Amino acid sequence: MFKWILLLGFALAVYWWIRSKNQGKKVAQKPSDSGFKDKQTEVQKMVACAHCALHLPQKESIAFDGRYYCCQEHQQQISPKGWLGKALWRTSPNFDDRPTNTAIDLVVIHHISLPPGEFGGRWVMDFFQNQLDRTKHPYFAAIAEQKVSAHFFIDRAGRLIQLVSIEQRAWHAGKSDFFGRTQCNDFSIGIEIEGDGHTEFAEIQYQTLAYLTKVLLKHNPNLKFVGHSDIAPERKTDPGTFFDWQRFQKNSALSDHQFPFGSGSR
Repeated sequence: MFKWILLLGFALAVYWWIRSKNQGKKVAQKPSDSGFKDKQTEVQKMVACAHCALHLPQKESIAFDGRYYCCQEHQQQISPKGWLGKALWRTSPNFDDRPTNTAIDLVVIHHISLPPGEFGGRWVMDFFQNQLDRTKHPYFAAIAEQKVSAHFFIDRAGRLIQLVSIEQRAWHAGKSDFFGRTQCNDFSIGIEIEGDGHTEFAEIQYQTLAYLTKVLLKHNPNLKFVGHSDIAPERKTDPGTFFDWQRFQKNSALSDHQFPFGSGSR
């Protein structure tokens, strides 16, 4: 009798050992909660290309300035909405629609420094974004209420900032005339370069301007290039005598016909 009890106990022990081993295999094969959550998180890390809106995993995209691109080509281009992928986007509220069926065929180059003669700081961007604090400098009180913008701004370090889509009309030229065509804002792109009219521009600024020019020409091949003083000579002097038009022409590989007012200093 005692022998049968021992045999029964041994059989039960073997049974429970086999059962526990099989359950262990099932647990090992079952995805863990943490693994499931990781997969969920991975799925959620999808981003859209800022150029073409293609959705792709974030880890496969090119990240820049809080945006994502599916390829370097798209980051180097003007998007269908008029934004350049390689520029920092700092939007200005000072823009409106261009007239219907208006061809963009002019680039107007300006200079700006705030306060006048001083470089760096946030004041230029504050001005373009209607956030200029009139109490910070006596000059600011006279301009704080003005509504001004440009499509692009190049600072002294060569940083390229876009404020307005090139498909929209930025408010940069004011009262102006280009060989009988008035209201140049309608058909132009405005580029502000940080300068004061009394100081040479930095080489890095010319390099950035050349890069921007080549990108714009791929998008709008019929562009011509002028200074603000060319289209508003009674009011404006920028970009001034210290802007080297010939250096700009050489760096950008532009032809003479793209400079309707020539490439001499003025």
